[in-house]
Amino acid sequence: MGMERGEASEANREMMYLSIGGENRIALWNVDPETGLASEVGSVNTGGAPGALTFNPKQDRLYAAVRSTGEVVTYEVNGSNGGLKELGRTPVLANPVYIATDRNGKFLLTAYYGEAKAAVYRIDEEGVVVADAVSTVESTRHPHSIDVDLANQNVYIPNTGADLIQQFRFNSDSGELTPLEPENVKTAEKSGGRHFVFAPSNKHVYFVNEHNCHVDVFERDQTTGALTQIQTISTLPEGYTEKSFCADIEITLDGKYIYASNRGHDSLAMYSVDQATGKLTSLGQIPTEAWPREFGLDPQGKFVYSAGQNSHKLAAYRIDPETGILAPFATYPVGQSPAWVLIKNLD
Repeated sequence: MGMERGEASEANREMMYLSIGGENRIALWNVDPETGLASEVGSVNTGGAPGALTFNPKQDRLYAAVRSTGEVVTYEVNGSNGGLKELGRTPVLANPVYIATDRNGKFLLTAYYGEAKAAVYRIDEEGVVVADAVSTVESTRHPHSIDVDLANQNVYIPNTGADLIQQFRFNSDSGELTPLEPENVKTAEKSGGRHFVFAPSNKHVYFVNEHNCHVDVFERDQTTGALTQIQTISTLPEGYTEKSFCADIEITLDGKYIYASNRGHDSLAMYSVDQATGKLTSLGQIPTEAWPREFGLDPQGKFVYSAGQNSHKLAAYRIDPETGILAPFATYPVGQSPAWVLIKNLD
């Protein structure tokens, strides 16, 4: 726990990074790529409560949103042992609820839930985020994430409190965001789009809705980037009427399976993806740790790790490659209020 650089000693491992919001640290866990079993090997102090984590495309930089201080911390990632070395702290617009880099690693995209704004920051040659946004846009109410499509062409921002998705053209040279026509895509009343993922084809986008506990499937125009909804499907079992709120959504690298987290029902919803149409078929739900805010897939697409914000534990699952069904195999205490899960291969 005391290894400030979080250095790992064993070779042929994956490294999992967990933001432990209640302890102002990022925990580093070795993951065995064969068994999926994990063990904590180090920790770095973030100087405030960390939330969202993201890599640059090369995965040699890790960016941490420190929500309590309104900063983004840049870390150099040691390719061989996964250790983190702090390179800089950048004050950003406010409390960043979500961060992502563009597909070239030149810009950091940030969203601000309370301030109803999003902003783009340049990343310098050392991989450090540069203060002063190159582009700032107004959102309507509670933007909860921001990301750019796989072609680095369009940026989307779901507004949880306004039931709409903002869509922009992204200038990959300047970082500027320009609204599309139409600028917004309306979703169902009280749906509350929160996080989203892209199909590997870049033709479909999947948004998980915090409030109505559905996944909305959108077709993406390959020329303009405009979104058109083609399906909505529940994350909950039929007949379930208790309160529940969705949080995160992830897709396997091959695009065959999608998972979404239910807070309240405390489960992961599982789906198979029709590769021709992009539409989803429910595979049911599997129980997970209390209040599963975020979860992550390992780089091989063999395992899922789900963080229970209220149980302070991490649940591990194997993905059946033939069916996409999850099978639990381990649970780990990880610390107070785990908030993000990110995993990479070590060299």
